[in-house]
Amino acid sequence: MKVTVGEAIVRLLEAHGVENVYGVISIHNLPIADAIGRREKIDFVCARGESGCLTMADAHARFKGLGVALTSTGAGAGNAVGSLIEACNAASPVLHITGQVEREYLDRDASFIHEAKDQLTFLKASSKAAFRIMSPENAIGIMREAIRVAQTVPMGPVSVEIPIDVQATEIELPKELYPVNALQLPRLDTEALDTLAESLKSAKRPILWIGGGCLEAGSEIKKLADLGIPVVSSTHARGLLADNHPRSLGAFHNSEKVEALIKNADLAMVVGSRLRSNETKTYSVVFPENLIQIDANPVAQQRNYAVKHFICADAKESLAYLVEKLGNSTKVDVDYDHLIIAAKDAAVEALTKQLGPYAELCFALREALPQDGILVRDITMSGSTWGSRLFPVQKPLQNIHSLAGAIGLGLAHGIGTSIANRDKKVVSLVGDGGLMLGIGEIATMVQEKTNMVLLVMNDQGYGVMRGIQNNYFGGRQYYNELHTPSYQKLGESMGCISFLARSIDEFKDVIKKAIEIEGPTVVEVDMTAIGPLNFAGPPQKKLY
Repeated sequence: MKVTVGEAIVRLLEAHGVENVYGVISIHNLPIADAIGRREKIDFVCARGESGCLTMADAHARFKGLGVALTSTGAGAGNAVGSLIEACNAASPVLHITGQVEREYLDRDASFIHEAKDQLTFLKASSKAAFRIMSPENAIGIMREAIRVAQTVPMGPVSVEIPIDVQATEIELPKELYPVNALQLPRLDTEALDTLAESLKSAKRPILWIGGGCLEAGSEIKKLADLGIPVVSSTHARGLLADNHPRSLGAFHNSEKVEALIKNADLAMVVGSRLRSNETKTYSVVFPENLIQIDANPVAQQRNYAVKHFICADAKESLAYLVEKLGNSTKVDVDYDHLIIAAKDAAVEALTKQLGPYAELCFALREALPQDGILVRDITMSGSTWGSRLFPVQKPLQNIHSLAGAIGLGLAHGIGTSIANRDKKVVSLVGDGGLMLGIGEIATMVQEKTNMVLLVMNDQGYGVMRGIQNNYFGGRQYYNELHTPSYQKLGESMGCISFLARSIDEFKDVIKKAIEIEGPTVVEVDMTAIGPLNFAGPPQKKLY
């Protein structure tokens, strides 16, 4: 059976269980888009920009295991670079398919329409890996390898550029379209884990720090916590241990009393975490000398901190082994538990006091959102304060956010999350400044009939920058004031029910109404009416 390479690729995606492709059509990807349309087995989500479609695929991948984005070549592929960098930071298995000019003119600097100088190089720089398909007969082999690489730990986005003439060439449809297994995880080092288990048995004040590499290890983490070990999580790992567990310290790693617990522990384990700069105050949080690191990626060994032992292993497998070895060796210590609870309470109290009325807003949103609802948050003051730490999270992947720290991704992340979770309510929390970077995706939100609330915190500017300038630059304020539209009216013009809240009481009322509506809604919060939110940027060493 002969088909075009474009159709063969679509059949390959179908064989891999792909349900959605997020993209922007172009003259340099139409053979693929046309095959998706003709076959009617994959839903194509029409994003308004390449950055948006890649970010949607990133969010989708966090839930479904593979996200697929289709972009044009040249500037179109370049528009996706920032979102590829985010997917790299989040270790999202994304397949980015992009066009390329005809092979006859490729790399000749012939001014061919849409061509960019050395496109493959900037794709390699912003992706886990990048491939170029030059032979139609080899196309499926390269595509299968790209998917395998994307899904192999450490996972990440993989870009594949395909010249338009290759896409249109007819080939014999390969029989082998099924998934290629990811590379095997490192062999479990049972000897090292046996030693660690014995150390845990004798430790009086152990502590566990978990990251996104632990997303499949929730049950094992809870068992360790039940034995008496407190758990600190990266923001990405929140919910792996429910916030209401008495030994959950959440993501309060920069709280004074939590830092003291980490510093004074007689054994600390860091599992599946990069120990990011914004969560360790630029690597200045003090860990004890007896620090053990477990990570499936050998490159992680002592990447940011000196460790006593490094164990290269899968998080779930290694923690399950530890749980079995520990058996009923309970570490429960009443005095230690008191310190854990006191540290968590102090952190919550301090942040609640700092936030003022916005703490009420946080808890009002939690009350209105169903327990299985998902909060997606952009990099904005509310997202980085109450959204990051105070908003209660009881299950993993209920608090989705940018790991690279760039603003402007929240709306597209929300759309991808909503499409991947049609049975759940999604709230996408954004700031007015960040929203303007991808505001056109509101139309995508409406067109796709997403069951989500776009929650816009409008302070008419870059509030985070105001706080940093006030704290580090003598209060001098430059370039952070922005002209903003009425987001309520903008939402209405896009065809969705929209609300405006000028007080906390109004917010409590409208957020309930918005969440009860099946479909897309917009809620604008007038922060200038409610009052300032005190935030001076992420915890860090003094830079200025």
